[in-house]
Amino acid sequence: MNYNSPHKGMTLIVKTITRITVGLILLYGIYITLHGHVSPGGGFAGGVIIALSFIHLMLAFGKEEALRRLPKPLVSLFESLGAILFFTIAILGFVGGYFFLDWLNKGEPFKLFSAGSILLSNIAIAIKVSFGLFGIFLVLVLLKFTPKK
Repeated sequence: MNYNSPHKGMTLIVKTITRITVGLILLYGIYITLHGHVSPGGGFAGGVIIALSFIHLMLAFGKEEALRRLPKPLVSLFESLGAILFFTIAILGFVGGYFFLDWLNKGEPFKLFSAGSILLSNIAIAIKVSFGLFGIFLVLVLLKFTPKK
């Protein structure tokens, strides 16, 4: 597909800036997700930032390019996978006697692997939130709701 097509998406300047920044936004969302147990952030905040990187692509290049990269069935699959992963983490703690019992060893404080299963919960929530928000935005774009005058 021709990324510089004047008929799809926004201007060449916006598309060029998007190519540069979308990876950085995605990386920042992943950072916020992975470090949420030792600094402000976590799965929800990181998931919103990750969803914004997908939405940024859609706004700059048009819905056709976004759907080519992330088709609707894939978005739905990953959203469901995030929910199932989060539920599985909770149930695995149930085996130890309590719902959401921390079943992983805790490492050294203030390190990336220092919170046991909280890191896995943050990742699951980020997957659920990012693909859920992108899915909502995708549906709104595909419906093209225009109010009657």
